Amino acid sequence: MDKKYEYGTEENRALLKRETENLLGFGHKFPAPGGGSAWLDNEGNPDPSHGIQTWITCRMAHVYSLGTLLSHPGSEELVDAAVEGLLGHLHDGANGGWYPEITWDGKPAPDKICYAHAFVILAGTSATLIGRPRGPELLGKALDAYNKHFWDDEIGLAVDTWNTEFTKLDPYRGLNANMHTTEAFLAVADVTGDEEYRRRAGRIIDHVVDWAANNEWRIPEHFNEDWTPDLECNRDKPDDQFKPFGATPGHGIEWARLITQYALSSDRPQAEKDRLIDAAEHLFARALEDGWNRNGTVGLAYTTDWDGNPVVTDRMHWTLAESVNTSATLAKVTGKQVYKDWYARFWQYIDEHLVDHDKGSWFHQLDKDNNVLDTVWPGKSDLYHATQCTLIPLLDPAVSVAPALKAAREA
Repeated sequence: MDKKYEYGTEENRALLKRETENLLGFGHKFPAPGGGSAWLDNEGNPDPSHGIQTWITCRMAHVYSLGTLLSHPGSEELVDAAVEGLLGHLHDGANGGWYPEITWDGKPAPDKICYAHAFVILAGTSATLIGRPRGPELLGKALDAYNKHFWDDEIGLAVDTWNTEFTKLDPYRGLNANMHTTEAFLAVADVTGDEEYRRRAGRIIDHVVDWAANNEWRIPEHFNEDWTPDLECNRDKPDDQFKPFGATPGHGIEWARLITQYALSSDRPQAEKDRLIDAAEHLFARALEDGWNRNGTVGLAYTTDWDGNPVVTDRMHWTLAESVNTSATLAKVTGKQVYKDWYARFWQYIDEHLVDHDKGSWFHQLDKDNNVLDTVWPGKSDLYHATQCTLIPLLDPAVSVAPALKAAREA
């Protein structure tokens, strides 16, 4: 194995730094007219056909907040451009909250979606952390909207989708939005010191660990209104962008890191923390047993059925980014060689198949033979997953990425 892929080597640190610079350099053209982020095409140019999406805008605000902490030129102005869009035409001034997206000429899409609102919180925490002038305003509005409409304190989970006016709640419940809510809540606690949000993250995690432990560590993704799992959801549309059928190994891996972060940072007894880290190890192992190299070629399948058989065999770039994050985290926390071995394997795959060494950034979707596809993720929409995976291996696993990076830079 080339030393540049190996966990903890100077050669790997150089690779991480190089990739961070590659990614941050790729995204400079994202600002859309009036603020917000365009969806980027394969060359880093705006693709107006995808409109101006709230979650993409939030991700770019977060990424260039990280860029600001890294002193990447132009980052502060890029954060401000994203935040202006979030406080401007992406925000619903009449009903509150955020539209999922607007068209290039300003027409809003219907509904209010938890997934997008969780990312608004993340963008607000990161912009606040780096001292951007409208960051606290964004974070305050985001928390107000989320607490009013999405957080169900009775059960300790978030609901998913309202109509535009916040008068009708869809019966669908989902874990993808709750996963990014967990990420956002941990960031709020780390940035503001309000530990109520860490406790909320822990409540979500308790549900997830329980569901996974009772389903052979394959996490149910979709639920009915009473939070009973809907294991047949989208069987007829298995590659749905946000609600794919079956288990998603990449989500099992992503949850494993968030669970570990929470365990390390919570005030729970040590035995509880150890139990959560053990759950994270089970999730990681199950995901890779089910999804890695199952189709005769290298890579991680997007989804599996409930027996662990791959369903959608495409390789999504975000799953490898999260695999790097989690293997590095578990290597640091447990000291086990197996996680260092996986980390090297993942980085070799990323370098050989996902990094676009010609035009920059990463290819977002490959088929099982590692040819570029655009059926689910056309272009190179944003930089969030890839940029984080160039930083998280170097940071404190108990702390959210932006405040951890700030602390590391100030040390």
